[in-house]
Amino acid sequence: MTDGRRLVDGYTLVVFDLDGVIYLIDRPIPGAVEAVGRLHAEGRAVAYATNNASRRSSEVADLLTGMGVAARPEEVLTSAAAAAELLRDRYPAGAPVLVVGAEALRAEVRAVGLTPVARAEESPVAVVQGYGPQVGWVDLAEASVAIRAGATWIATNTDRTLPSGRGPLPGNGALVAALRTALRRDPDVVVGKPAPELFATAARRAGSGRTLVVGDRLDTDIEGAVRAGLDSLLVLTGVSDVAELLAATPERRPTYVSEDLAGLFDPAAAVRVPGPADAGGWSATLRDGRVELSGAGRPLDALPALCAAAWSVAEPPPVRAATPEAELALAVFGLLAD
Repeated sequence: MTDGRRLVDGYTLVVFDLDGVIYLIDRPIPGAVEAVGRLHAEGRAVAYATNNASRRSSEVADLLTGMGVAARPEEVLTSAAAAAELLRDRYPAGAPVLVVGAEALRAEVRAVGLTPVARAEESPVAVVQGYGPQVGWVDLAEASVAIRAGATWIATNTDRTLPSGRGPLPGNGALVAALRTALRRDPDVVVGKPAPELFATAARRAGSGRTLVVGDRLDTDIEGAVRAGLDSLLVLTGVSDVAELLAATPERRPTYVSEDLAGLFDPAAAVRVPGPADAGGWSATLRDGRVELSGAGRPLDALPALCAAAWSVAEPPPVRAATPEAELALAVFGLLAD
């Protein structure tokens, strides 16, 4: 719970992640269109920050608008555009850049005055790697040769997976990992979340006032918000689940948790974490190396106490139920008690 006040009323700007928060691949997540529409109706500033480098800002805005979410290109911050701007600032106009990714990434590189190339023989000054569903072995081989020859290696992001209706699928981080294995080193620069630049840029554009980041991934959205010094809301509509939340290290811990975007408006639909170890009808204590949940109430209200107990020790302990109601709550969150 958030002290009986609407969460959104404490912030001037709300920055949304897209995949897993607003939509899942090409379909809006239930309630997302209505939530963003309500923010617009109240005159609140909205921005979108995505690590997906397969679409340009204008394409993302068109996609959102087609789903019923009115969005302008200037509200969308992509890792592709950010990577292209970084390259522009480092290299002279016309410099060749080997692009591993979708056409959108090539377009962003071209838009800043650099020359996209596809082969190491074209002597690229840099390799920029972003997600693209058609990326294959040939692309990775050319990148490997170019990087070994001295090209700077820039990754738009390192998301291990992408959410989908069939479950998590390999993301750009999986492709970066293939090159990392081949080259035995990390990229020179990673542009997207959890690096703080996308969120910091959005906050600067909004001017004065507080910014809230809304995301579904602890390792990108929430860590990026923490590194940018911003509050965050984890929604459980995408990748990260409660088990991952309880195991989160300090740099990946959100300010609030909600099942979905209703938590922006309904004080009862969002909880601040961690919270008191005994509140909301629930009590969580450490006993025999485990977090023991007892009491009764809404499952969501158990999260502040569970986080308080789990985060009080260095290694995430297993969780068990001490009451039948607690057993049901843990089952809701996919936490198996033994």
